[in-house]
Amino acid sequence: MLRRAWKPIAGTIIGVGAPASLYYYYTRVKPVTFDLKVRETGPDGKRFMTTRSFDLLSTNQVEKRLKENAIVQSTPRPSGIVWNRATASLASNNPIEDASASAIIERDKTETGPEGDLLFFAVMDGHAGTHTSQLLSKTLIPAVAMELSTLINPPTPKQSSSILSTAKSYLWPTAVSSPSTMSDANPSHFSQRIQEAFINLDNGITEAAVRLLDFESAKSDNKDKDFIPDLSKHPLGQAAIQPALSGSCAILAILDTARRNLYVACTGDCRAVAGIWEEASDGTGSWKVEVLSEDQTGRNESEAARMRSEHPKDNPDDVIRNGRVLGGLEPTRAFGDARYKWSTELQDRLSKAFMGGNMRRWPGALNSPPYVTAKPEVTHRTLSIPALSPGSASADKSALRFLVLATDGLWDQLSSEDVVALVGGHLSGLKGAIPKSDLPKLVPTTTGTAAVEGKSERRELVEGAWAFVDDNPGTHLIRNALGGANNYQLRKTLSIPAPYSRPHRDDITVTVVWWEEGKEGEANTTTLNVEKPKAKL
Repeated sequence: MLRRAWKPIAGTIIGVGAPASLYYYYTRVKPVTFDLKVRETGPDGKRFMTTRSFDLLSTNQVEKRLKENAIVQSTPRPSGIVWNRATASLASNNPIEDASASAIIERDKTETGPEGDLLFFAVMDGHAGTHTSQLLSKTLIPAVAMELSTLINPPTPKQSSSILSTAKSYLWPTAVSSPSTMSDANPSHFSQRIQEAFINLDNGITEAAVRLLDFESAKSDNKDKDFIPDLSKHPLGQAAIQPALSGSCAILAILDTARRNLYVACTGDCRAVAGIWEEASDGTGSWKVEVLSEDQTGRNESEAARMRSEHPKDNPDDVIRNGRVLGGLEPTRAFGDARYKWSTELQDRLSKAFMGGNMRRWPGALNSPPYVTAKPEVTHRTLSIPALSPGSASADKSALRFLVLATDGLWDQLSSEDVVALVGGHLSGLKGAIPKSDLPKLVPTTTGTAAVEGKSERRELVEGAWAFVDDNPGTHLIRNALGGANNYQLRKTLSIPAPYSRPHRDDITVTVVWWEEGKEGEANTTTLNVEKPKAKL
């Protein structure tokens, strides 16, 4: 009986199982796709619009991508404060052109100054490649720290030929020197040294290839004055020229706990924003939004006026055209970007020496370079942290609680007010989906220093909800910049691959710094993202 019955049963299984398998495949296995209009380049080099289909990432894939480059570090200090740093990044370009760096350097007590820390936090927004931003991630903080060391601990006459001065002359042959009478207690002196470090470092970046070319030309047996050696395969050739040809914006925050000062140095269109907690007499309070930098682009009217004043013989419409330097580069200040700094004659020589004559041609109307500078604008604020100034009534009523530094990919999507409210709500413990219309009631903000917008436009704030689901406040900001609690929008935005993603989102790197009161007995002297466990000035 059973032997005769198995065939119809098997047929039933096959007849029912096949449609079930197909149903499972199309509903559970087959990738969900979406269509998107993109710009392509044809065989003739002309650009045209077309429609492409892309796979929609799953929620799990999105979560992994949001969190794979996110870290949180806590560092207790002898002052009794625990400094927290959260950094997160999300690529649009492949590879990502952003970078970041941080360090805590302990200051010794000297005859002229108290002990404390210098805390450095930086983000870099590269363009036209990763070379400049990656180099800055390794050299910017050491360069500034080395410059400040001569201000905090000025060398004695017997130390005039010290290792430090020798290293500076080797790294920066044209380094700017400052009067030895400067003091780190004077914010203007401190700011000047930061500017000098930025300028000297950029000089090193843009002059490396030139020095290598001059050196190789001088040692050649060829006496032809027009001789140009072939450096395309020189072991130092690409390392010398690539950081100069690509470019990078950078923003650096320095918290000087000994002198109770906060400095922010900005070159380009990254931005720094502080959240200041202001407590009312009834115990309630609000977050004051303090923007600590200006977006340095051709759409910033003061930057455009500065640029035009520095090139009076040029056509003003050429210096800044469509909000860009010579119609090409958006930031008016940057490291590298030597195409806007070298003369046309020098670029022609370097192109032949390093690129076989195939280096990207200089911008049109390049009449009086340099057009771009790495000199930062440095802003200074008193560092109002109650734990650093116990007994100060004013500090208790208004205190800096956190600092956000980010590349322009974040600010393209979120305003400074959005960012302070989102971080303030995160630190206060908000959870879940919060309607955007409700957040101002839950996390009230006031405007201190308003942002100078250097972009043509920012994404309009759409109705919906913010998502408070991340432990890392940097990841929290990136999630809300790209979709918030709208899971489908978030998945779709992150599913667009490079290079098609660039019109929809830029590389984003965010660093959030905040402090908590700790216990001195638990303090450890550590550093962030540096090789040595301890450093001093």
